[in-house]
Amino acid sequence: MSPIPPLTVLSEEEQIFQQTIRGFARQELAPRVAKMDQQGHYDPEILPMLFDLGVMAVETPEELGGAGGNFFLSVLAVEELSRVDAAVGVLVDVQNTLVANAVLRFASKELRERVLRKMANGTVAAYALSEEAAGSDAFALQTRAVEDGDHFVLNGRKLFITNAGEAGVFLIMANANPEAGYRGITSFIVERDFEGFEVGKKEDKLGIRASSTCELILDEVRVPKKNVVGEVGKGYKIAIETLNEGRIGIGAQMVGTAQGALDDALSYTAERRQFGQPIGEFQGVQFQLAQMATEVEAARLMVYNAARLKDAGEPFLTQAAMAKLFSSDVAERVTSSAVELLGGVGYTKEYPAEKRYRDAKIGKIYEGTSNMQLQTIARQIQRGA
Repeated sequence: MSPIPPLTVLSEEEQIFQQTIRGFARQELAPRVAKMDQQGHYDPEILPMLFDLGVMAVETPEELGGAGGNFFLSVLAVEELSRVDAAVGVLVDVQNTLVANAVLRFASKELRERVLRKMANGTVAAYALSEEAAGSDAFALQTRAVEDGDHFVLNGRKLFITNAGEAGVFLIMANANPEAGYRGITSFIVERDFEGFEVGKKEDKLGIRASSTCELILDEVRVPKKNVVGEVGKGYKIAIETLNEGRIGIGAQMVGTAQGALDDALSYTAERRQFGQPIGEFQGVQFQLAQMATEVEAARLMVYNAARLKDAGEPFLTQAAMAKLFSSDVAERVTSSAVELLGGVGYTKEYPAEKRYRDAKIGKIYEGTSNMQLQTIARQIQRGA
């Protein structure tokens, strides 16, 4: 019987991919992070680099211009990018684990090929579910879709949409049959140049500031029926299933953020001297570092396990919720500890520790709050799943 490889042992392909992303993040991304955070938008040179690197179409088949990889490679990419900048990590995460994932699984052959080719060749995508009154209760959405010949006409507003500032393609949820409640929700591909469609206000955020988070305005937007993703009325199924996978991606973002903070703390405590020696030689500091490293490793194992289960075709709903819940907790604690270990400089913008601390907070909020993850986990374990 051949031994089963440990979760953190990567195949040769995975190692090469990880090292490639890590090298890019350190050489190209790291010098730009502080300025992007300060200005609140991506360096325009970064997006073409990400497409050239192949991380914007990880699971897209090679014949459509993608890398032809699996979900786990998407998770590795998000982790490594977030180790340097969580704002770039979430850009890649939404592109792959939400939009491309939904299009790959549910779109017609014609729509799948058309959209995925664009997404592999320079077009950023956004996933639009949330509204002002539809956050945790996502199925309370008010955006409407009315059938009109060979089109649907969409009206409504979306809120807090990641990637909206850069996106050319939007996966938008609207209700085509409000009387049926959530069973009327339908998924549509809307392109940025559709008449009546507008990207509105960009939010001024605490963290992941380079990542655009905007309002979407739909005013009599005519969407061809061929742009319906899946079946009419099955949008709730698409939303649930893609968010379950997306939560693993957010877990990877949080693991990367926490690992970056641990890297900062290890480097600083090895160099900073007090009382005649590096502060990393004091037991109190060593214990803090050990606790941080242990929690990061535990979070990584949970994220990797959920991703491996997904790729293996095994049930992963509970593990995905647990991974997001725990990794977001860990990221918040570890980034906070890093700020404390760096002391005064950790509280300044000269060092990256304070940015990681701000970036970590979103992990408990988007793609399902921590309370929503707890609810999911509780329901699953109570039914024996």
